[in-house]
Amino acid sequence: MLTTLAVVWSAGCSGAGRPDKIYGAQSVQLGQSAAVLGWNMSVSNLRWSADYVLVDVDAAPSEPAAPHAKPDDIRFGLYGALAHPLEASGIGSCDSAKNIVVQALSTSMPDRLTGTVCLGPLQDRSAVRGVYTYSPRDRIPGTAAAYPAAFPVGMLPTNQNDTGLVVKTTSVSAWRADGSQLSQASLGDPGVFAGNGYMLLGLSVDAVAARYRDDSAARGGPMMLLVAPTLPGPGLSPACAAYGASVLILPEASLDAVHVSPSLCTQGEINEAVLYATVSVVGTHAAVWTVK
Repeated sequence: MLTTLAVVWSAGCSGAGRPDKIYGAQSVQLGQSAAVLGWNMSVSNLRWSADYVLVDVDAAPSEPAAPHAKPDDIRFGLYGALAHPLEASGIGSCDSAKNIVVQALSTSMPDRLTGTVCLGPLQDRSAVRGVYTYSPRDRIPGTAAAYPAAFPVGMLPTNQNDTGLVVKTTSVSAWRADGSQLSQASLGDPGVFAGNGYMLLGLSVDAVAARYRDDSAARGGPMMLLVAPTLPGPGLSPACAAYGASVLILPEASLDAVHVSPSLCTQGEINEAVLYATVSVVGTHAAVWTVK
C-alpha cells in the first residue's frame, strides 16, 4: 500500500509545475506569465467593450541580448469554440475599434511591450475561452509545406500525410487594386493583369484531433497557415487588413475534431497575388492564456 502511494505521489509531483500544452502551445491562466517568442509575457484582465475583447499585455525580453520576436510581428487571437478564427497584430489592433478608449499596446519604453490588445468584432461571448499569441515569422525548422493557389480555382486539397492537416479552399474572390472584381472572363483580358491586386481565400482546415495533438507535441508547437505575397500595414483593402495573411491552427482543446475555417488575403503585384499565390503550412511556437 505504501509502495503504491509512493508511486502515485511521485507521478503527481513529477507532473507538478510542468506547463500544460494545448496542441503544443504553452498554456497558462490569464494573469500568469509565459516565456514565448523570446519574451516573458503576461496577458490579463480579459473584458468586453462593445463587441470587442480587450486584454492587457505586459512583456519584456526573456534575455535582452538574445533574439526575440519584433513587436510588430506578434499577433494575438481568440482561443475557443469560434466559428471563424479572429486575430490581429498586437500593435495597431485597437485602431479600428470605434469608441473604445484604451492605452493601446505599444513599445513606448525600450525593451518593454505594454498596453491593451483589441480583438473583434465578435458577438458570441460564450465562445471565448482565452487568448493566444504567435509570430508568423517564427518557424520550426523542417515543418513547412507549400501549395499553389490561383484564381479562380484556389488550391487542391492537401494530402494529410504532408503535415497532418487537410487544407482546401472553399471560396476564391479577386480584385484589382482599384476595386474592380475579377471574373472568369477576366482571364482572357491581359490588360486586367497589370498593376496591383488582391485575392481573398476562404479555407477549410481539418485534422484528427488526437493526431494533431501528438504531432504538435512532437514538433514543439501547432501549425499556422501563411499566404504570400502580402503587404504591410492596411494594404490594398480593408478586408486584407481584417483577415491578414496568417492564422494559427489552435482550436479549442476539448473538441473532438480539428475544423477551422479561416479567410486569408494575398496582395501585391496582381499576377503574383492572384495567379501565382502560395499557401504554406508551417509549425510555430505559441502560448495561450485561458480563462480558467
